[in-house]
Amino acid sequence: MKHRWYKILGAILLVGSVFPTLLIPQATQTVQAPGPYARIAVMRALDGHSVDWEAGYLRHLEWHRQAKDTFAWYSYSVWASTERQRWIIYATFGHTAVELSNPVSPAEDERDNLINLLPHSQFLGNGLYEFLPSLSRGNGVPTPTLRAEYTTVELNYGTGKAFEAALAAEQSKLQGETLWYRLVVGGDMPRYVRLRPRTSLASILDERADQSLPDKVNGLVAKMAVETLNLRTNMLLNVTPEPAR
Repeated sequence: MKHRWYKILGAILLVGSVFPTLLIPQATQTVQAPGPYARIAVMRALDGHSVDWEAGYLRHLEWHRQAKDTFAWYSYSVWASTERQRWIIYATFGHTAVELSNPVSPAEDERDNLINLLPHSQFLGNGLYEFLPSLSRGNGVPTPTLRAEYTTVELNYGTGKAFEAALAAEQSKLQGETLWYRLVVGGDMPRYVRLRPRTSLASILDERADQSLPDKVNGLVAKMAVETLNLRTNMLLNVTPEPAR
């Protein structure tokens, strides 16, 4: 029996020396959480320039690829809206302040914009937003689904804290991915946007009861708009769209 235990111990040591990963647990890989800031901007093609604008935008995205831009850029077209139908919302999410302060080759980026986009488009807004996890369900970087519901809320001055407290109290009731952002700079404040990525228009319609905000914020809201977005799968950078279901 004693000799048998020596043989077993020797076999364990041999396996451990040849295949150390069998005996030593693998180090846990650390996944860095996304940063809190997003850039959300809006533009539209000039009348009669839609084809040239789209071609120019695709060339501009190719410039970003060639420049090895690591940002993930989303592009949505506004499908259902009172004023902004066919406008483009382009955005990047999950950044730190340092990352946003150091974009890839800003002078060359602007030069390429002047060549490929400005002759065919009008830029209509560019805001920096902060993700609000206590109001949301998700990590601030939207799932790139083919559809999304996009809500813009403008509040009466000085009501932001009360608005956020009311939404935070309802956060546990959220059923699907629901991302709230607060405008930090780039427009009239206080302004918030809510992005709810969904796989289809049917999903948005089935959840239309969830569009409503808590009753207690009714007196705080100056203006609210709900729009439906289509992900432009041919206008993405470092983003892999979710397949249709």
